[in-house]
Amino acid sequence: MTDFGLYIIISRPLLPYRKIVETCVEEGVRIIQLREKHLSDSEIIRIGREIQQIVRGTTTSLVLNDRSDLAAIIGAAGYHLGQDDIPLKLSERFYPEASLRGLSTHNLKQVELSLKENPDYIGFGPVYPTPTKEKPDPPVGTALLSKAISKADIPVVAIGGIDETNIEAVLKAGARNVALVRYFMQHRDIRERIKIIKTICKQYWR
Repeated sequence: MTDFGLYIIISRPLLPYRKIVETCVEEGVRIIQLREKHLSDSEIIRIGREIQQIVRGTTTSLVLNDRSDLAAIIGAAGYHLGQDDIPLKLSERFYPEASLRGLSTHNLKQVELSLKENPDYIGFGPVYPTPTKEKPDPPVGTALLSKAISKADIPVVAIGGIDETNIEAVLKAGARNVALVRYFMQHRDIRERIKIIKTICKQYWR
């Protein structure tokens, strides 16, 4: 799989889901992930189906966090699993047609083990401290990020505490895929922020 650049995670947004997704499609964001751990299955299905209707036929793909079964119901491109979720091989039983299967990793050992499961991409982080998760893993920093990227022959998504003030260090470490959450979700002008990040990334992604 080729690198896809900006990866936007939708979690507790200030803006309506439709507005966020339509903007992502218009700005050419390749992958968006729906990560709403506080919602019920029925709510996730409803929101996921609405998002899938918007991205269908565009260059933007929807990935659902944690749940391959709900991803199948929604018709999403795929799903993203954490270290505490069911193994990738078991998740494939629920959605064998998925074209995007991601795994979260938080240290180099997890990277090595995850690569043996043959995911389509892996996430690595948190690069910097972040309050996004209730029980965050220790920050890995850019030096370990660089090592993780060198170990993988698939896209590695840098994630965790990344914003316009520190993303250049992440890019200098070799990241060609970056995920941001709070930077986009806790702001009302998401289009402007996407443009800011894309402008910075263009200096390194040539």
